[in-house]
Amino acid sequence: MHTILVVDDDPTVAEVVTGYLERAGFSVDRAADGPEALRLAAACPPSLVVLDLMLPGMDGLEVCRRLRAAAPVPVIMLTARGDEDDRILGLEIGADDYVTKPFSPRELVLRVESVLRRHGGDQGRATGAAEPELRRAGITLDPAGRRATKAGRPLALTLREFDLLAHLMRHPGLAIGRETLMHDVWGWEFGDLSTVTVHVRRLRGKIEDDPARPRLIRTVWGVGYRFDDPASVEAVPAPVPAPAPAPVPADPS
Repeated sequence: MHTILVVDDDPTVAEVVTGYLERAGFSVDRAADGPEALRLAAACPPSLVVLDLMLPGMDGLEVCRRLRAAAPVPVIMLTARGDEDDRILGLEIGADDYVTKPFSPRELVLRVESVLRRHGGDQGRATGAAEPELRRAGITLDPAGRRATKAGRPLALTLREFDLLAHLMRHPGLAIGRETLMHDVWGWEFGDLSTVTVHVRRLRGKIEDDPARPRLIRTVWGVGYRFDDPASVEAVPAPVPAPAPAPVPADPS
């Protein structure tokens, strides 16, 4: 059974979220502040953390930093609707998803289930053969082991960064819209498209030689993003010019 750690100083919110998660089959631990959350996570590592951004003393951003420094646990942040800058910052420091208040507890449960599936935690429903490694542009992704390297060096990718890169690498040369990426990678039918933009920016910072001049993840203006493999493009031979036509002999007459 998956254990979800709910961190919120509002007892009403925490109680409602806990009730919905328990009815969905999860075990739930609760913490009302950051230090208590870190203590519980160290004592009993959770499968996922539902973390309120606004906490007394140590805010949710710092809690997220410390949680992710200790282990690659998935984090879903709860944010106020107007906290766009903090929401984006939460994604940048490694949060895997966010839900804005006020929210539907049922939607939160669906987000939890989606993140856990993509994190590989739902082994009981996993079927089929393991997906083979993806190798492009010096990057190797092992979907089964959730490992990523570039030129043999490990890449520290979050859950969503890994899934986003894998999806782009599976479709090289194809321009993919942000709405499509949100659906295929996040499993959302709708949402804030800045989520995709933030993750692309973070991903470029980890895989591009010069993130300001990306060569692997290209922006296709008005469409979305495209994964290019410069080596495969450079390896395409130049077209061989057609031989010049033979001169026509002069008419002897």
